[in-house]
Amino acid sequence: MKKYDYLIVGAGLFGATFAYEMIKRGKKCLVIDRRNHIGGNIYCEKINNINVHKYGAHIFHTSNQKIWEYVNQFVEFNHYINCPIANYKGELYNLPFNMNTFSKLWGIVTPKEAKEKIEEQKQKYGVESPKNLEEQAISLVGKDIYEKLVKEYTEKQWGKDCKDLPAFIIKRLPVRFTFNNNYFNDRYQGIPIGGYNVIIEKMLKDCDIELNVDYLKNKEKYKELAEQVLYTGMIDEYFNYEYGNLEWRSLKFENEIYEDIDNYQGNAVFNYTSHNEKYTRIIEHKHFEFNDCKGTIVTKEYPKDWKLGDEAYYPVNDEKNNELFSQYQELAKKEENVIFGGRLGNYKYYDMDKVIEASLELVSSMEKK
Repeated sequence: MKKYDYLIVGAGLFGATFAYEMIKRGKKCLVIDRRNHIGGNIYCEKINNINVHKYGAHIFHTSNQKIWEYVNQFVEFNHYINCPIANYKGELYNLPFNMNTFSKLWGIVTPKEAKEKIEEQKQKYGVESPKNLEEQAISLVGKDIYEKLVKEYTEKQWGKDCKDLPAFIIKRLPVRFTFNNNYFNDRYQGIPIGGYNVIIEKMLKDCDIELNVDYLKNKEKYKELAEQVLYTGMIDEYFNYEYGNLEWRSLKFENEIYEDIDNYQGNAVFNYTSHNEKYTRIIEHKHFEFNDCKGTIVTKEYPKDWKLGDEAYYPVNDEKNNELFSQYQELAKKEENVIFGGRLGNYKYYDMDKVIEASLELVSSMEKK
């Protein structure tokens, strides 16, 4: 007899949701993770009484009422609204592109003026069949917005000139002709009071947990313990990069702790959209939770090329990589008693609500078998 019904490799949001649902159904679960903590990339590290988003800013937002009610069973959310500011060589602009942005850029006052200005630039600089990201962006928002708020930020993000990036990366650029600085259009938004750890701890409270464990180095041992495995690590690594590795973009974070400054930038998120700075964002964590404690902590976020062994953040979902992923999917279908899921297992960028939704769909599909 196996000791567990499920071995869940990865204690992030996908694995934790799956474990919670299976425990509710009377199953026994063992959750393991390479890291020394649960929570995956939504883990918060408490420093000087401030919840620091260790792996980059995470702001929960969704239009799915069921998912919103689902997360609220674990924790109460505050009323944080994401209103990032863009800094271009010392000039400050509201994001997403809205009437505040256009007024600052062009000195215009009305939506009609803004529409005319954008349309004029699209006609002057745009192209009918964009061949690269630069042409695509100018076709959508014109040259001024592109050059100050898109071009250099995107080049830092991807490590390539916009002329060398495919047009499909930017399918659309949200433009609002209102004075609304709320970045997301979703109905529900906020930060869990006490941080994201509260959610994961409650999800996993009835599971056995082992940390600092590399499943791939102990595969046979762990397979003996459970009837079925949910693997949320990198799918290509699972198969020892048989067809080569999938490409990702990675990030580097630098924390700066200030004990004599209580408010560093006046906002949780500042995007730096020029090459003057190597980082793309500065996050001031205390603003996520309206924390009025003494001192502050900011994190500078630097995009970087990914190499084997680095944390994988953003999949490079171009044609070549998607084809490679489909080859690994075929291998995954033949793997007995192993399910692949989550961001790394599905080679897919997920917002948090979509992670939970995908995990619940997996649970539902397994019940039907």
